[in-house]
Amino acid sequence: MQGAGYCERLDGAFWAEPLNAISNAAFLLAALAAWLMLRRQGRRDWPTEALTALVAIIGVGSFLFHTMPQRWTLLADVVPIQLFALCYFGLALNRFLGLSPLLAATGALLFLAACFGLASALSPLLPAGMRGSAGYAGFLVGLAGVALAARLRGDAATGGRIAVAGFVFALSLSFRSLDSVLCGAVPFGLHWGWHLLNGLLLYLLLRAAIRHAPIAA
Repeated sequence: MQGAGYCERLDGAFWAEPLNAISNAAFLLAALAAWLMLRRQGRRDWPTEALTALVAIIGVGSFLFHTMPQRWTLLADVVPIQLFALCYFGLALNRFLGLSPLLAATGALLFLAACFGLASALSPLLPAGMRGSAGYAGFLVGLAGVALAARLRGDAATGGRIAVAGFVFALSLSFRSLDSVLCGAVPFGLHWGWHLLNGLLLYLLLRAAIRHAPIAA
């Protein structure tokens, strides 16, 4: 019972979603932890540095949307997430799987298009309250694919890290999907779990990128 599609929101007040708003601190903590790890590396890694900054932006954008649900704050919430997924997948294709920058960029664009296609196919099959999660199904498939490909290349460490991240995302997506479904049983909803687990997810992904030295195509 909420104006913006989340169980916790009952009215239009700024703090009508306190858990959904405050839980965005998880993204800021993930960005801080990754930044500290980058500092300890002792070398510049601008792609991961840019992704780390983007994680902080995700936290700010999501906070704005969950306190002021409007069209522009929705874009501030969604666009950085989509941009992170696109850029990280391209980085993974280059850094983990050894594709050239051009092939990695092309693969990332194809991946994003496939995500939209999968979302369009899944959305009509889901209950109304769960359709918003269809847009993230492709991300889960992408993580599974990268984990498998890394293992097949003989990089069990990276494959394992991405697989763990994929498991965390599957759990996170469950929280998001069940938010409206279980609203009667959990009046304050479950969307806060999506934020907390996604903060962990993004940290794990950044950690995997930081710990994996770039490889030549």
